[in-house]
Amino acid sequence: MADFMTSTHRAKWIFSPQKLVEKYEAANQRARQTLEKCGATLMEVDVDGSLSYPEPQTTANDSAEKHSRIKPLSIEEEQCIKVFYENKLQEVCKNFHFPHKIQATALIFFKRFYLQWSVMEHQPKNIMLTCIYAACKIEENHVSAEELGKGISQDHQMILNNEMIVYQSLEFDLIVYAPYRSVVGFTDYMKEFCNAGEDELQTLKALQNTATLEIDKMMLTDGPLLFPPGQMALAGLRTSNALHNVVDFDSFLSRILSHQNSMHTMAELQESLDAIDSWVRKYRSPSEKELKHINRKLKSCWGLSSHDEGKKREKKSKHKSKKSSNEAQNT
Repeated sequence: MADFMTSTHRAKWIFSPQKLVEKYEAANQRARQTLEKCGATLMEVDVDGSLSYPEPQTTANDSAEKHSRIKPLSIEEEQCIKVFYENKLQEVCKNFHFPHKIQATALIFFKRFYLQWSVMEHQPKNIMLTCIYAACKIEENHVSAEELGKGISQDHQMILNNEMIVYQSLEFDLIVYAPYRSVVGFTDYMKEFCNAGEDELQTLKALQNTATLEIDKMMLTDGPLLFPPGQMALAGLRTSNALHNVVDFDSFLSRILSHQNSMHTMAELQESLDAIDSWVRKYRSPSEKELKHINRKLKSCWGLSSHDEGKKREKKSKHKSKKSSNEAQNT
């Protein structure tokens, strides 16, 4: 925990709930202004990592007409999109059998990126994959962009194109602290606390596994931007201990506070753990119907239309079929 206490993670990336809302509002407002001015919000990332902003509308009338037809996403709708892709991020990491540390680092990168930007400005699927790629590098579990792209049928060049804008948006603060390591440390301390024998070791292992699953849920909330990893680990262990009933958890917390010379009182720590539990209870995934509606709005903001995209694919497919047919006749 000493490393975390002196880290940029603690100094720059743990926010109050009010400050977090302000950051979401600022990113959303900037995208709204771009939409009003340009009629589209999606930024293009060039091969060298530089950004191309949407071209402004030629006349005020064009801009006003376009804006009247295209509605920006609300902060709540942006949150739904981010929730969807954070779940996808966990799925991709599990499919690649990446350790929890990579999954957690990628999730934190993704969350930090969208403190600086709106989903209306950068496609979250591209950013999600780039965050996974960056996390693999940082956690020394290197996977090539080609391998990652091939594994999920995506163009790996898009991952490389977005790499620099992701690092810049993270302010190059690439060392992050996740709760999983703290869970292991606190579980080891719990063994000493309850003087665990052979019979208790299996129960402690089950407690640790359940706590890890609880952390997986917490990582999908705003918790990693609001609470230190040690507090998230304790919240996961407290929930797990309620199921496995290994120790008197209040006594365990008191022992930790006394040994670590914590700045927090028992009441303050329990208040934080309760707040983390509340974030998990409030968390919900959007329905398929909600996502479809929000995705249509999002594509309109990007200057895309699902109908146009479908027609484009259909036209391309017909062109390929006709070309193949002509080649067959000429052979």
